[in-house]
Amino acid sequence: MQDQSKTILFEQAPIPTAVAKLAVPTILSSLVMVLYNLADTYFVGMLNNPIENAAVTLAAPVLLAFNAVNNLFGVGSSSMMSRALGRKDYNTVYRSSAFGFYCSVAAGLLFSLLCTLFLSPLLTLLGATPETAEATTGYLKWTTCLGATPAILNVVMAYMVRSEGSALHASVGTMSGCLLNIVLDPIFILPWGFHMGAAGAGFATCISNCVACLYFFVLLFVRRGKTYVCINPKMFRLQRDVVLGVCGVGIPAAIQNLLNVTGMTILNNFTAVYGANAVAAMGITQKLSMIPMYISQGLAQGIMPLISYNYASGNIKRMKKTLFFAARVIISFMVFMSVFYSLEAGTLIRLFMENEEIIAYGTRFLRGFCLALPFLCTDFLAVGVFQAVGMGRESFLFAVLRKIVLEIPALCILNAIFPLYGLAYAQTTAEVILAIAAVLVLRRMFKKLDRTFSQKNA
Repeated sequence: MQDQSKTILFEQAPIPTAVAKLAVPTILSSLVMVLYNLADTYFVGMLNNPIENAAVTLAAPVLLAFNAVNNLFGVGSSSMMSRALGRKDYNTVYRSSAFGFYCSVAAGLLFSLLCTLFLSPLLTLLGATPETAEATTGYLKWTTCLGATPAILNVVMAYMVRSEGSALHASVGTMSGCLLNIVLDPIFILPWGFHMGAAGAGFATCISNCVACLYFFVLLFVRRGKTYVCINPKMFRLQRDVVLGVCGVGIPAAIQNLLNVTGMTILNNFTAVYGANAVAAMGITQKLSMIPMYISQGLAQGIMPLISYNYASGNIKRMKKTLFFAARVIISFMVFMSVFYSLEAGTLIRLFMENEEIIAYGTRFLRGFCLALPFLCTDFLAVGVFQAVGMGRESFLFAVLRKIVLEIPALCILNAIFPLYGLAYAQTTAEVILAIAAVLVLRRMFKKLDRTFSQKNA
């Protein structure tokens, strides 16, 4: 099976058109996902109870840990699928998608089981206190103990659908769950509804993820025979080249997210020392910083199929043009966002909670975080290219460099020098150095690719 319209998109469409068709739906999906993440904080914040708001913040590293599995099987299998499409190796495409799908289901079930069995030590690890433990447990029960599989599966299926160029369908599936979550949040959280507080936010999230999964199952049924995404159990095999191809990209991407969880957990533990108001303010700041972060991720994820396909087919010129066009667009936008956040920090924090201490904390936190944005998007684009072309080692090294070598030590050092407020500048310190490294590694990679393909065409 060969979809000619997708071939034209990958091989012949003008770069701005191809990037727009692939990246715009992904970015819109990311923006809706930001709203979905902000919705929990916003509606729980309407209770004006710092303990309930802190519960959502403390549980965030666990939900972020889902992204480790998402990246392992979502990024890994989608990269493998797009590269196989570039080579016209459709059997590998089918086997890669089946492998990613069934491994995601198994990982989700295992995640739920482990979190249920070890909930008490998990709460301690997250930094929950006797004051915040009950509310955090209520949120985790629905999002993790019962909802891990649909939370993971809907994201992985979106990656796989996007890998064949169907970015719009991937985004609609993701957005359907996010929008439903925004609608359900006030119903389950607020006093005029079921008044479940943080637990209600978790319940709404669980239902929404199930609906998103249902969308993808219906999509695959309707498009059977016209899609490269395969969930036929007969195609699932532990075939060496498929396992190595998926895991070679997926494992470094998963480790990157696990390190992000580690960094967030350390940040929350440092912040927790200063009380529930400081934790709530840090949580609001992190959610606001997700808006530009998810836009950057959306663009990087959106162009990945185009990068992968042209890399595998040997069209390095088109691959470079795609990256440079995307870089010009996103860096310009992130500079604007950095200035806007710095000027309007207090107003933005006030949207979530009318608590002067939280607003004061959050304003200073947000002004620290926003300095990292132009460098953060550069790093995301570089890692997206590494994942797209199968450079798992470079992706892994950047993950280790970002958290272990740079950000986590910076958290410790800056918190010691500038208690509490220094925490907001650790990410900027790491991202500036990473951005420089990203430019150097990409430059070296393209020089090597130019030499390789020049020799082949000589």
